[in-house]
Amino acid sequence: MRHRSTTGSTARTGIPNRARRFGPRGRAGATAALAVLAVTTAAGCRAEATGSASVARPSSPRATASDDGRSAPPPSPTTPAPPSPSSSPPSPSPTATTSPTPKPDPQGKTLMSSGSQGGQVRELQARLRQIGHFDRSPTGYYGTVTVAAVQSFQGKRGLSRTGRTDTLTWQKLLGMTHRPTATELNPPTTRPVAKPDKRCLTGRVLCISKNSRTLSWMIDGRVLSSMDVRFGSQYTPTREGTFSVYWKSRHHVSTIYDTPMPYAMFFSGGQAVHYSADFAARGYNGASHGCVNVRDEGKIASLFDQVKTGDKVVVY
Repeated sequence: MRHRSTTGSTARTGIPNRARRFGPRGRAGATAALAVLAVTTAAGCRAEATGSASVARPSSPRATASDDGRSAPPPSPTTPAPPSPSSSPPSPSPTATTSPTPKPDPQGKTLMSSGSQGGQVRELQARLRQIGHFDRSPTGYYGTVTVAAVQSFQGKRGLSRTGRTDTLTWQKLLGMTHRPTATELNPPTTRPVAKPDKRCLTGRVLCISKNSRTLSWMIDGRVLSSMDVRFGSQYTPTREGTFSVYWKSRHHVSTIYDTPMPYAMFFSGGQAVHYSADFAARGYNGASHGCVNVRDEGKIASLFDQVKTGDKVVVY
């Protein structure tokens, strides 16, 4: 019974019976043993929580090579990892670009340029014509001829030869010219009317100049009206000389070419002065079969009413 009791005491307290026999000094030693056991047990709990000695601490990850061979920084929790070479790279975000501020034109704002049309263009052409830079009647359309005329004017005045009518060019032109008259703005013909041949200075005459391509209706040396005309080609030339109107036909149609010849005034065989729709549409790109074509229907209609059979026709 005593042996069983001693064993049970040791099992219950974890202190050998020997310590009980040595009294206080034995109890002190037992207490120290318990302290060592507690420290050892605590150390073992800490090791299990952080890993055994054989598990290495996590070290900083090494840099990996990017696609272009340069060292790329390691990914962070807030920064997505760079895409793998097999995936498509993300599209770059657009960046705002600032366009440079254009420098102002030293000659000022452009007022008229190629393609412009209207009354101011007509005035420009009339003023250029006054000082010899525009050799035809104003049309009101800013085409290649007007561009060349403006360039000529600008070059003579030391301006940039842009061909555009800017503020400075316009001011210089205004200072050198006078306000165009109604006749200067809307002359009767596209090209200047030639000086009349001396045969046109007496009587009632249709005075027709091949050089200026104009027809003037004159009575006793005074011009009553003028208009643009077109002549025959080199294969069917318009005959030159002094003739007279021998027949008038308001709604004539050519029996040879089966084409309309309104307001026809015949002066030499089958050649006549008449209105031409082709001349009105194509201008000088075409030619007649020997007749004198007029492209302004209103003017030829009025002339037809004034001309009488027997009136003189001079072609030179």
